Amino acid sequence: QVQLVESGGGLVQAGGSLRLSCAASGSIFSINQMGWYRQPPGKQRELVAAITSGGRTNYADSVKGRFTISRDNAKNTMYLQMNSLKPEDTAVYYCNAIGNLYNYWGQGTQVTVSS
Repeated sequence: QVQLVESGGGLVQAGGSLRLSCAASGSIFSINQMGWYRQPPGKQRELVAAITSGGRTNYADSVKGRFTISRDNAKNTMYLQMNSLKPEDTAVYYCNAIGNLYNYWGQGTQVTVSS
């Protein structure tokens, strides 16, 4: 069992930055991959960035060069540094963790980018 808690969302103007955090607890050893998804209003949830247990990263084309995913294993925390934010980045951002048997989700944190 893994619990995920996101934080760091908020309201920011276009061009600004936010840093999201995802704190993991429970059976941390079972996590193979973590990532960030987002769900804009009225749209489907989509992958933003992912990082494997080996440190390999993947990004959606829409955020490459602007967002950076990272992790701190000592703190059991994953981060998403979001720079040069655009109004189209507005969404609920969810932390995701893929374990050996289950797929875990956080509750989500709202990111709103104003123009």
